[in-house]
Amino acid sequence: MKLCIIIPAYNEEKRIGRTLDAFSVYFNGLLNMRKINDYEILVVINGTKDKTEDVVKEKQKKNRKIEYINFKKGGKGFAITEGFRLSLKEDFDNVGFVDADLATTPEEYWKLISNMGNYDGSIANRYLKGSKITPPHSFRRLFVSRVYNFIVRALFLLPYSDTQCGAKVFRKKVIERIFDELLLTNWAYDVNILHLCKKHGFKIKEVPTDWIEIGGGHLNVNRASIQMLFAITQLRILKSQFKGALRVISPVIDFIYHKVLLFTLH
Repeated sequence: MKLCIIIPAYNEEKRIGRTLDAFSVYFNGLLNMRKINDYEILVVINGTKDKTEDVVKEKQKKNRKIEYINFKKGGKGFAITEGFRLSLKEDFDNVGFVDADLATTPEEYWKLISNMGNYDGSIANRYLKGSKITPPHSFRRLFVSRVYNFIVRALFLLPYSDTQCGAKVFRKKVIERIFDELLLTNWAYDVNILHLCKKHGFKIKEVPTDWIEIGGGHLNVNRASIQMLFAITQLRILKSQFKGALRVISPVIDFIYHKVLLFTLH
């Protein structure tokens, strides 16, 4: 089995080094034990303004399995899509992605692969029995997460109780099938992927995970909540028979979005 692990990286100079070290050691170990035939860690640097590229270059000298590309354009969805694009040119069996902050350790990421079985993909779920979040989410963040998931499940009829955990892996055939239909809806990108998997009949397994809250991130709960809500609303319209109407109402949606966003930031 040959694996490609995509890591989107936006201003991650303080965290990407540790992540690359951990994944390198662990997956080199799997390679030595012949549990995998080969692997690649593909870092997709996007819109970064710090020294992320310099850190990745240094780590690349220590592990030739690390590759990277650097784009001026930003956005997690854009980064993962470009990672998918490159991975499809190679003979990988499985292609996945994981966040750059090491919230998902390589041991937990390997669980997604080793537990995939006959499924077409695996996603980490922080809310399944057997999962652990360290430290536990605050009531506010947990509430926002559960409300968002309820809306996602209602709008897209998805069975998953955690669409947003940043650790997922798929058979290459899945990426090949859905690639041309991917939209760059950053905050709804994971939902978009899972919705397309459902549309094309792919079976995705949820796997319990130990997830660690890492400091130094860029998440603003108020801002992210608004962005996520508008992102999934737009995605739902784009995936419906009424998508043509989005062109007409987009200016109104954008106006409301920016007004609400400004209000939450004050």
